[in-house]
Amino acid sequence: MIRAVEAIVDQRGQVRLLEAVELEGERRAIVTILDDEPAVHSLETALLSEAALSADWNRPEEDAAWSHLQEQQ
Repeated sequence: MIRAVEAIVDQRGQVRLLEAVELEGERRAIVTILDDEPAVHSLETALLSEAALSADWNRPEEDAAWSHLQEQQ
């Protein structure tokens, strides 16, 4: 099966995959170099969004809405 995985190639040609890949053995790969700059990594986006979203998440109404998912003690 052919699968595409996003990666970053640095100035020295080192390839860094942006997600974990598990294979049963060695595989050949084709690397396509794109003209555009790499997008902000998803983890960085999540961290940048955290402060803005926490204002909405940390409300009593949200706690009540999700309370059915809390473990019973």
